[in-house]
Amino acid sequence: MPPAQRDYYEVLGIERSADAEEIKRAYRRLAMKYHPDRNPGDAEAEAKFKEAAAAYEVLADEQKRRIYDQYGHEGLRGSGGPATHDFSRMDPNDIFSMFADIFGGGFAGGGGGRGRRQGPARGYDLETEVAITLEDVAAGVETTVDFARLDVCESCTGSGAKPGSKPVQCPTCGGQGKVQQTGLGGMFRMVTACPACHGRGKVVKEFCGSCKGRGRVSKKRKLSVRIPPGIRDGQAVRVRGEGEPPPQEESPSGEGLRGDLMVVVRVQEHKLFQRNEDDLVLELPISFTQAALGAEIEVPTIEQDRAKLTVPRGTQFGDVFRLTDKGLPDVRDPRRKGDLVVLVKVEVPKKLSAAQEKLLRELAALEGEAVSGESGGFFKKIFKS
Repeated sequence: MPPAQRDYYEVLGIERSADAEEIKRAYRRLAMKYHPDRNPGDAEAEAKFKEAAAAYEVLADEQKRRIYDQYGHEGLRGSGGPATHDFSRMDPNDIFSMFADIFGGGFAGGGGGRGRRQGPARGYDLETEVAITLEDVAAGVETTVDFARLDVCESCTGSGAKPGSKPVQCPTCGGQGKVQQTGLGGMFRMVTACPACHGRGKVVKEFCGSCKGRGRVSKKRKLSVRIPPGIRDGQAVRVRGEGEPPPQEESPSGEGLRGDLMVVVRVQEHKLFQRNEDDLVLELPISFTQAALGAEIEVPTIEQDRAKLTVPRGTQFGDVFRLTDKGLPDVRDPRRKGDLVVLVKVEVPKKLSAAQEKLLRELAALEGEAVSGESGGFFKKIFKS
């Protein structure tokens, strides 16, 4: 039996409603992180790269994505689509496009060449986490996140060169910024950014003392972020423009678009309530007499007030009651709220006063039940007949 495959949306870390641009950006981020050229000899990184490539291949194709959403991995197998990533099955242009996203170059071969992507250079997205309470989910909260990001070095303005010096022509590519490599058993020639100068055509001989020639320095940043009411554990708030500037090889001065900061929300467990989508579940202990005779009970709510619950006579252990609009808000429309679902648990006292025991024994006698310290009851009824 083949090993189970992870959900493709989970692999890319996106919602099932993600659009084509979100899918592409999520894949690009993972491909840059796990590509074998960046992680030589790391088998785990290579496996994650292939897994991300397989997910992208399916979700970036509208027809394959439609089949996958309806039938999962089995549907792709049944329709002839790939269940695992196999470059031999892909259109060569798709392969070139995927590698172009990673290396920033073009390719020459079976399907023709592709140049660098159009539009302004863009920096990488960053991700951080923040922990909030269930009360924060109910009301929304303004919270502070601390993170570190790469910023353009102020000493060299991103060039990486020592102030007063200049970069020189790259001896590896002769100032062209590109080199050719042969890939996939000679099937095509791959034109990539020069590994020595990263596509700039020039290299730094005298490094900047502040950034050691990288053109970027790590800086700590503190940011206030608004977490909307109704957010769920694992969802993220996107803060646009708070990611990193474009990489030095694409824009030494940092001109272009900054990436975004993804603030992943982790919701702490609550001592009273459990969450079921927008509903809250509360286990409510009541006494035997309240269950038998009925009662008006005040129950706690997530809004830190109390709501009245009518427990009818004859309530049984495990009965469920709903308090409308006492749950959590819908993250898409905070005016809509879930319910507070109250699960009744009838508690039996472990210790009885003399008066309580006397009353219960009288009740048992009325019902003809045998209890501890007495004989008869149920068994008497059987043997009488």
